[in-house]
Amino acid sequence: MSIIIKPIISEKANYLTDLRGAYSFFVNTKANKIQIKKAVEDAYGVKVADVRTMIYAPKVSSKYTKKGLQVGKTNKMKKAVVSLVEGEVIDIFATN
Repeated sequence: MSIIIKPIISEKANYLTDLRGAYSFFVNTKANKIQIKKAVEDAYGVKVADVRTMIYAPKVSSKYTKKGLQVGKTNKMKKAVVSLVEGEVIDIFATN
């Protein structure tokens, strides 16, 4: 099971990185905070101070077409905001 899916690169995520030293990642929906902490420490070689997680519910959309009502939904996502120990930095754009 791969814990970290990908880092989040957005204006809000970059703002949190600059302001608090917190990095955002999309993670596996079944992973807990301890697994996320260990995965980030192993992948980037840093010391993690705190992990906060949030689960986004799937969004359902429907539209009426010639073939009838078409219903679709997105996938459930889990986002983790990882705070590092003072002085630690992750270079997300570096190739591993």
